[in-house]
Amino acid sequence: MTAAAELTVEQTRIHIPGVHRAETKRPPKLEDALDFWQFSGAAANVAMQMTRPGVGHGVAGSKVESGALMVHPWKRLRTTASYLAVAILGTPEEKVAFREAVDAVHRKVHSDPGAAVRYNAFDRNLQLWVAACLYIGFEDSYQLLNGRMNAEQAEAFYSTSATLGTTLQVTADMWPATRAEFDLYWNDACRQVVADDLIRGYIDDLLHLRMITWWLRVVFGGLLRFLTVGYLPPYFREQLGVAWSAADQRRFEHLFLFVGFVNRFIPRFLRTAGTRSMMADVRRRLHKHRELV
Repeated sequence: MTAAAELTVEQTRIHIPGVHRAETKRPPKLEDALDFWQFSGAAANVAMQMTRPGVGHGVAGSKVESGALMVHPWKRLRTTASYLAVAILGTPEEKVAFREAVDAVHRKVHSDPGAAVRYNAFDRNLQLWVAACLYIGFEDSYQLLNGRMNAEQAEAFYSTSATLGTTLQVTADMWPATRAEFDLYWNDACRQVVADDLIRGYIDDLLHLRMITWWLRVVFGGLLRFLTVGYLPPYFREQLGVAWSAADQRRFEHLFLFVGFVNRFIPRFLRTAGTRSMMADVRRRLHKHRELV
């Protein structure tokens, strides 16, 4: 049996510290995770998605320059944030409009004949993997800020998450019906994680912010790398060849214990302003018939 076949939940998920605030009075929803701190794990989520070869080679090898992260990082950030806003907050009509806009770009993303790694942006299984990574990111960031959810809360949170995939080509029956079934899917899917040199090189550029101007790298580079590696589960760190010590883990957990405490005193409308502004921007673009992606 290979090492990948022996994966455990502890290897494929990050460690969540104990509860550091009162439990939520009502069952949590995915919408409750729309906190600006969710973006602290965005780069890690991209890295996790790309460790699936079909996704990694599709992103790194895409000839669609207009949406390339390394060429137009701010546009790519806006597009991704807009997609998440629409998937969680959008109306059925807005989801259809955004799907059509993304589809127009995805039609150009496919491997060349004879490529070592074959990929197609319309592959529903790859889209399911990306959506699952997005869900993991929301769940992890929510728990880091609010404390570990119990089984009932986790089920309530998960029950609102299917639109992360179904807003594109993932069908409702493909999305695991329960949180327990999702864990089975997740661990099985993680066995297909293989980061080759192309993927590692691309993610190394991402970790070191080589797509943005130098002074932003100087100011934010160290913090971004720390947060990104902290958000990566142990198995993903191993695949990407990044180091993470016990001392790093303690600093990461202490940071979020502090942030979680401070967040209690920040009004919700401020914490969710970023995502809601993205939703408002999508609605403006739709109203003015401007491009969405």
